[in-house]
Amino acid sequence: MLESLPCRRMQNRQDLITLWLMRWLAAMIVLLLILLVILLCKLALPAISKFGLGFILSDTWNPITEEFGAFPFIIGTLITSFMALLMAAPLSVSVALFICEICPKQLGRLLGTFVEMIAAVPSIVFGLWGIFSLAPWVQNVVTPFLKNTLGFLPFFQGPSYGIGVLTASLILSIMITPTICTFCREVFNTIPSQTKEAALALGATRFEMIKIAILKPSYSGMIAGIVLGLGRALGETMAVAMVIGNTSRLSLSIFAPGSTMASVIANEYAEASNAIHLASLGYIALLLLAITLIINSFARFIIWKWTPKI
Repeated sequence: MLESLPCRRMQNRQDLITLWLMRWLAAMIVLLLILLVILLCKLALPAISKFGLGFILSDTWNPITEEFGAFPFIIGTLITSFMALLMAAPLSVSVALFICEICPKQLGRLLGTFVEMIAAVPSIVFGLWGIFSLAPWVQNVVTPFLKNTLGFLPFFQGPSYGIGVLTASLILSIMITPTICTFCREVFNTIPSQTKEAALALGATRFEMIKIAILKPSYSGMIAGIVLGLGRALGETMAVAMVIGNTSRLSLSIFAPGSTMASVIANEYAEASNAIHLASLGYIALLLLAITLIINSFARFIIWKWTPKI
């Protein structure tokens, strides 16, 4: 008994050290985020003082006359991100269901590995592929089809050069698919096998079992994964900057070039001609950070709200 007392004290001391180390690391992460916000606020302060909240709704971006507004870039970011989400979410959930419930386990692991490897591809590689392969395909195949079928809508009118909002959205949809698919797979794998077997034993078909025993309990997890994928799409930079066309003009057509908040920062930060131009880019970065934090906080809220309380 006496011999085990020093060992117990040593173990308690190690647990205390580990606890304080974890707390210190967690505090450092929070401090890093706070310092990032302070840095962006300091950088954007001249633009905030000059333009105020009108900067968000202004559609003028002219470095020569020192008139700046973020509205075209906010709209471009939201349009490309939500279009990518509309294309990627159904595909990601379907692939996750196929891997978890339909295909053999060995094949499922292999397919899951390939899906996860897409996330490891550098965005610059996606950008190059988009310029040399995807953009010509969009111009020669996708655009004529959309004009022939939906050309009566203003969103599918105007010339197409391959480079534009549609191409950027397609690139983003491919890039966020692994994020949503992996998240959904983890959620589906938490469903107990007894729940699935019970649904089948009660006479449910395979489709009904997936609908009742898998999709319905996983609703909050799927939504959270989709929102996290949206958060990544909002901040994607290089691939989008290479294929979106980079213009501050607004257009209803998805074939027209555009720009996003991340792409305008990447394209103009190194060549900012004056202090107010640099501050305006910092203001855009601050707005992008705020939007991303709101999106991710919304995802966490969904998980907390819909997770069953034990």
